[in-house]
Amino acid sequence: MTNNDPRQPVLRVTPGPGDINSNGHIFGGWVLSQMDIAAGIVAARRANGAVATVAIERMEFIAPIELRDLISVYAEVERVGRTSMAIRIEVVADRDRGDRQIKVTEGLFTFVALDEQHRPRAVDQPAA
Repeated sequence: MTNNDPRQPVLRVTPGPGDINSNGHIFGGWVLSQMDIAAGIVAARRANGAVATVAIERMEFIAPIELRDLISVYAEVERVGRTSMAIRIEVVADRDRGDRQIKVTEGLFTFVALDEQHRPRAVDQPAA
């Protein structure tokens, strides 16, 4: 990967020492939570209201995340149904003080739009 990526990340974060597993890499659960946060932001914007994660259709760990990596989480709407939407997520690590970018994980998360009673509502229906 190059530093010329025209996309803007939804989230940028650096993992801390408490996020390391026994192998010296970042916990997969930590990465998953960052992906869910970023995807939730994109889904809520698209639904113009509250959303909830209902499924992770696919997730793949491609390369480990290291302690000094700066993580960029990219997310975009891939498809929209009546009450749900699929959000594609890609996580890229800036490594070696930004000299290298490495795609570390990707996934496809499904969200459902919620009404005031936390029940599914149409994505394109205005949230009250």
